[in-house]
Amino acid sequence: MKAIEARSITKKYGDVIAVNEVSLNVEDGGIYGLIGPDGAGKTTLIRILTSLLYPESGSAMVLGLDPVREYKKLRKLIGYMPGKFSLYQDLSVEENLQLFASLHNTTIKENYHLIRDIYSQIEPFRKRKAGALSGGMKQKLALSCAMIHKPEILFLDEPTTGVDPVSRKEFWEMLKNLNEDGLTILVSTPYMDEARQCHTIGLMQHGKIMAVDSPENVTTMFKKDLFEIKGQDKYKLLKSIREYQGTDTVYSFGSSLHYTDRSGDFQPRHLEKYLEKQGIAVVIEKISPTVEDTFMALMR
Repeated sequence: MKAIEARSITKKYGDVIAVNEVSLNVEDGGIYGLIGPDGAGKTTLIRILTSLLYPESGSAMVLGLDPVREYKKLRKLIGYMPGKFSLYQDLSVEENLQLFASLHNTTIKENYHLIRDIYSQIEPFRKRKAGALSGGMKQKLALSCAMIHKPEILFLDEPTTGVDPVSRKEFWEMLKNLNEDGLTILVSTPYMDEARQCHTIGLMQHGKIMAVDSPENVTTMFKKDLFEIKGQDKYKLLKSIREYQGTDTVYSFGSSLHYTDRSGDFQPRHLEKYLEKQGIAVVIEKISPTVEDTFMALMR
């Protein structure tokens, strides 16, 4: 069963096409990741699916409901966590949660079991103002508010942006636990490494979804041999390789460079000799492409 079905969704802001003929299917009970940089159209697409924006054209069904015509019914069935912390900063943790529970005609006590694993981590600070929480604690509070009414599908718009690595890891563990309990999740993120946490990913850029598949299968779309190059003075190394006549692509990845050659029979020793003449010693190793490598290749 499809939890979300969207067909040829388009949204414009003046002359800017934010979402361009996007179609997607999200399976019931899965984690679908919209992966792409800022400005790719992820937020606009999520707002359309959650009935917060009208599309210029196209159609969507979320849990069998039309977000345009049946938004009142739909909003009772979904949870939404926007990218920017949007709870009431001058209310306490407990007051924010009570407010969201009452908006959905329930109480914290009645549905505490739904948020126990998440809320228990911030419950000792329940009297603290929401605006005084750390990034990770704000994240947990926002997720608790989105879950208090027992939604059938959860929409998360870049939930880990600006959060420290430990909190990011904890957050994804919470999402996995929620998904194992049967919750369908649509999450957007600019972090390519988070793609591995999803069952299905859509690589999005310039308002279009460039590829859809499992994280493992997406990397098979990378058609060239990929090499990792390590050496001292990475800036000098990058500049020299860009000037090498056999270079197809070269990008900086952490402490190393990722390289593809124009020829179908790349001999690392030829590049090594070229760099040795410039006084640069390197180690070249063939590697498997990542989701980020595939994204860069698809953009080209």
